[in-house]
Amino acid sequence: MDALLQQVFAGLATGGIYASVALALVMIYQATHHLNFAQGEMAMFSTYLAWSMINAGFGYWAAFFLTVSLSFVLGVVIERVIIRPVENAPVLSVVVVFIGLLVILNSVTGWIYTYTIKTFPSPFPTAPLFGNKFVSSHQIGAIGITLVVLLLLFSFFRFTPLGLAMRAAAQNPVSAKLVGIRVGWMLALGWGLAAAIGSIAGMMVAPIVFLDPNMMGGILLYAFAAALVGGVDSPGGAVFGGFLVGVLENVLGAFVIGNELKLAVALVLIIGVLVVKPSGFFGKVNVSRV
Repeated sequence: MDALLQQVFAGLATGGIYASVALALVMIYQATHHLNFAQGEMAMFSTYLAWSMINAGFGYWAAFFLTVSLSFVLGVVIERVIIRPVENAPVLSVVVVFIGLLVILNSVTGWIYTYTIKTFPSPFPTAPLFGNKFVSSHQIGAIGITLVVLLLLFSFFRFTPLGLAMRAAAQNPVSAKLVGIRVGWMLALGWGLAAAIGSIAGMMVAPIVFLDPNMMGGILLYAFAAALVGGVDSPGGAVFGGFLVGVLENVLGAFVIGNELKLAVALVLIIGVLVVKPSGFFGKVNVSRV
């Protein structure tokens, strides 16, 4: 029983990280109706920025908030410079741009920082909180930060004029333009928010898997599964999907299929959801008259 509880709690902890990346994917999907294959590399590059600041003498939280701010700016610049010129291009062209961005970020990071694995500090104490033996302090902290990010996003989109404008621009760009909303900049802000959320996920996962240009590869796959399970247009669904995927991955890997096939869990979930319920548990079903 203790072994099962340990795997469940560990799954919730890793699921919080998957949920953060899935949130970023949902943000960009709501803005552009495309899945950003470079989201993991954007998060990884931001984490290296935080690592550079910490090594330069910045405190952890100062580096954390500076990285989130810089990542927001980076996301806006990417949308303005790279994504905007192909926004009306065929879907395949946009996918190629995303894949090209992934390769460029990975290669540039390896060129600047090398591919040597580095350690990344955790802001949380090394001793387990509350005397528990199932989950580390860092894992509890990662879950807490994910839930805080979700609450802040919910409040932003529900109660602020800018958040309402972004929702309107994503749902009906034509009507939004008619009422004076600058749809192009709303989409750019969506990319900025997604990059900022991704940077938080990168800084939470780096102390667990160590810092490496390829550290987000498998995590991005789990995040895709989480976003599809919850619904690619539902931020709350993405968080639910992240926790669900994390628990399933750990429990099945420990007791059913072994650690060697854990990545297959994400692939099976992706295929299963696309076949059985493409909109996910909390996604909206769009019906068009043709």
